Amino acid sequence: MPPITASNTEVASGLQADGSRRARALNAYVWRATRPIMGVLGSVPVIGPAAIPLMRPALNASLSATSPVPRGTKTTVVKQRVDDGQVRGEWTHEAQQFGGAIPSPSSGRSILYYLHGSGYLVCSARTHRGLVARLVRRSGIGAFSLDYRLGPEHQFPSGGDDAIRGYRWLLDQGFSADQIIVGGDSAGGHLAQDLLAANHRDGVPQPRAMVLFSPLYDPVFDVACALERSGVHDPFIHAASAQRLMGCYRGDASPDDPRMRVALTPDMDLPDTLIQYGSREVMADDARTIHQNLLDAGGTSTLQEWPGQGHVFQMFPYFSPDSRVAMREAKDFIGRHLL
Repeated sequence: MPPITASNTEVASGLQADGSRRARALNAYVWRATRPIMGVLGSVPVIGPAAIPLMRPALNASLSATSPVPRGTKTTVVKQRVDDGQVRGEWTHEAQQFGGAIPSPSSGRSILYYLHGSGYLVCSARTHRGLVARLVRRSGIGAFSLDYRLGPEHQFPSGGDDAIRGYRWLLDQGFSADQIIVGGDSAGGHLAQDLLAANHRDGVPQPRAMVLFSPLYDPVFDVACALERSGVHDPFIHAASAQRLMGCYRGDASPDDPRMRVALTPDMDLPDTLIQYGSREVMADDARTIHQNLLDAGGTSTLQEWPGQGHVFQMFPYFSPDSRVAMREAKDFIGRHLL
């Protein structure tokens, strides 16, 4: 089913179509896979913060298994100390590219800087390797996926600090901002907004473009909870439980912290942006809010709503036919911004 696309002057309206049979199967599978951490007993999360690090490996392995990595993908792990901390992540590209080495700034080619979700609590560059590899496949570019610090071991704004540090590390390696396209899903979408605001504040040049899947606007999760109360039933996420679990990362941070709900302003140099989200997710209003914020700040944004789809459905090409179509749309967008 094709997406509903909003222009730069409007926001797509929501649909509650069930989607294809495979999309429904995906929704059911991910719900089962994530229930140990997202599941609820009434409105109370089944597990506490101490159990999250223990359950993370099994959940990550389950998600990785359903998001295959294309054949011929090469990865190179990065773990490097820098003046203000550490940069961890991995380079991903096709094995025959760059002579088997990681992308070089001297090539003049674009790269993708990817910030994964989920909820600042789980996932990694490894869980999202398949998604990232498909995004850059046959494009002639490589991607650097960041492994940022997660809660509850590390709290706000650790992940945001790592995302800013990773971007500036790429600049220090010799990549120009014009070579960098930022991508992110879920919490990674929130990190991307925080990165734009930090770049503006510190006079650092902005990336060339940005592509976001089911991005998070409000880490307090009030926006998602309000949408859930209105009758939207997400196949993956119980908003009230997610709100409590995300508190493991937020800690004592104030909802009014400017890095919590990031403001985009007309004096910012904002990158051209594509936002995709599923019509069934409780974070749909987060995506619509980010889109509108970009427009209100004078930026350019395209918003695509995919009927019948859930949260970050693009990760699962075997379950959702629309995943492959959405990925082609995203790849076409990235292709229009390549150097």
